[in-house]
Amino acid sequence: MGWAGFAAVFAVFFLTHSIPVRPPVKARLVDRIGERGFRAGYSILSVGMLAILIWAAGEAPHVQLWPQLSWHRHAAHLGMLAVCVILALSIARPNPFSFGGARNDRFDPARSGIVGWTRHPVLLALAIWAGVHLLPNGDLSFVILFGVLGSFAIVGRAMIDRRKRAVMGASNWEALDTARKAGARFHAPRSWLFLILRLMLGIAVFAALLLAHPYVIGVPAV
Repeated sequence: MGWAGFAAVFAVFFLTHSIPVRPPVKARLVDRIGERGFRAGYSILSVGMLAILIWAAGEAPHVQLWPQLSWHRHAAHLGMLAVCVILALSIARPNPFSFGGARNDRFDPARSGIVGWTRHPVLLALAIWAGVHLLPNGDLSFVILFGVLGSFAIVGRAMIDRRKRAVMGASNWEALDTARKAGARFHAPRSWLFLILRLMLGIAVFAALLLAHPYVIGVPAV
C-alpha cells in the first residue's frame, strides 16, 4: 500500500467517526436501533476502523525518523497502564459532558468520579495512547498515525465542549461543570468496592494487552 492508500484509509476513518455522531444522523440511528444499539455499533465501528488504520500504517512505505530505544517501551508500558485504568474508570458510567456515557440522566456531580477530574476521560486515554506509542514507533507512517490521532483527541475536547454547551445551555453547562469538579475534590466515591473492582479490571486488561500484542498487532510489547 502506498501513501495514497494510507491517506484514503485515514479519510474513511475520520468520516466513520464524525458522520454517525452528528446530531441529525445520530438521532435517526437511535430511533432505529436504540441508544444501546448505537453505542455498541459505534464502538465496534471505531475499533474496527482503528485496526484497519494501524494495518494501513504498517503497509505504508518505511521511512525511519528515529530508532527504538529500550526506555521507549518502558514509557509505553507505564502510559498504557494509565490508559487502561482511565478507561476502566470511565466506560459505562454517566458522563453528560462527553460524546458517550451511559445513563447520563443519573449523573451525580457530587459523586462524579473520574469525570470530576476530566470531562473527557476517553479522549484523555486516546491522547495518552497515541503519545506513548510515538516513542517506540519512529517510522513516518506511525508518526503520522499517532500524531494525528493524539491531536484529534486534544482538539476533540474543545469541539465536544462547544456542542454540549449549545445543547445544555451555557449557564447549565457551567453550573454542572463547577459541581462535578467540587464532587471530585470533596466527596468520597459512591462505592469503594466498585472503584477497586474497576482498578483491578484496568490492570487485568493491561496484562491481557501485553500478552495479546504479538498476536493482534504482530509485534511483541515486552
